[in-house]
Amino acid sequence: MSREEVIHGTVRETGGGIYSVTLDGGEVVDASLRGRLKREARTGSRVVIGDRVTVARVGDAWTIDSVEERSTELVRRGRGRAAKVLAANLDRVFVVVSVREPRASTQLVDRLLALVESGGMHPLLVLNKLDLDAEAEAEALAALYRSVGYDVVQTSAESGAGIDALTELVCDGTSAFIGPSGVGKSSLLNTIAPDLDLRTGALSRKTGTGRHTTVGSRLLTLSCGGHVADTPGFGDVGLWSILPDEISHCFPEFEDVADACRFRGCAHVKEPGCAVLEAIEAGEIPQSRYESYLVLREEAREAGERLSLIHISE
Repeated sequence: MSREEVIHGTVRETGGGIYSVTLDGGEVVDASLRGRLKREARTGSRVVIGDRVTVARVGDAWTIDSVEERSTELVRRGRGRAAKVLAANLDRVFVVVSVREPRASTQLVDRLLALVESGGMHPLLVLNKLDLDAEAEAEALAALYRSVGYDVVQTSAESGAGIDALTELVCDGTSAFIGPSGVGKSSLLNTIAPDLDLRTGALSRKTGTGRHTTVGSRLLTLSCGGHVADTPGFGDVGLWSILPDEISHCFPEFEDVADACRFRGCAHVKEPGCAVLEAIEAGEIPQSRYESYLVLREEAREAGERLSLIHISE
C-alpha cells in the first residue's frame, strides 16, 4: 500500500456520502469520510460546503481525515431535533427576496435576517424582481430595513438593475444566497456569472411559490475570484438552538438601545423602563420588526419546552 499523503482543502460539494474537495494546490478530488470522523459529534451534518478539511490519499483513494473549526455556520432548524447546517466559513450572506411573484412579507424577511444574525453574521438584503413594476414597493422595503441598519441592494436579473453593485460584493470572498424558492437566486447568479448556467424555474400556478431548482448544496467558483454557496431554497425558516432571551441579539436595532433599559436582562415585552418599547412607541423601531421579535421569542420558548419534555421522557 502506498504511503498516506495528507493535504488541506475546502469542501465544494456534498452528496451521497461523497465530498468534492478542492485542494489548496487547485486539484479537485472526491473523498469519503474516514470512519472515526463519522462518529464525531458535530452541529448538524459532519461535513458541509465551505468546511476546511484535511484529506488523506492512500493509493488512488481519498478520505477526509479531519475538519477544522468553523469560523461561521449558517444553520437553521431541520426536521425534528436536528440542525441543518447549510454552509460554513462564510464571509457574508445575502438574504434574497422578491418584491413580487412571490411577494415578500416583512415577517419572512425578518426571519431570514435573524437566521443569519444567529450565526454571528450581519446579512445584506437583496430585493429582487424590480422589473415587475415594483419599484415603489421595493423602495418602501429598502427604507424600512436601512432604517434599522441593514445594507440593501435592489436588483433585477431581467433588466440588470443593481447587478453591478451586487457583483462587486459577490466577487469578494465567500458568500451565500439564501431565501425562498422562486425569488430568483439562480437567475441573479446566472446574470453575475453566465458560465454557471444554473437551472431556473417558474412559479407554481397552484401555490404562487417557487419550485426548488437547486437540489443540492455546492460552493461555486466565480471567474471574478469569489465563491458562492448555492443552496436549495426553503420555506421553513426556523432558528436553531437559541434561547428566548437571545432572540433580541438577532435584532441589531434592539441591541443599540437595550443598555438603557431599567432592568438587566429585560425581555422587551412589558417591563417598565424598557428602552426598546420606548423606541417603538417613538417610532424609532418599526412596529413590524417588534411583532416579528415577539413571534420568534415565543417560538424559541415553545421549542425549549418541547426539548425539556423530550429530555424528561428519555
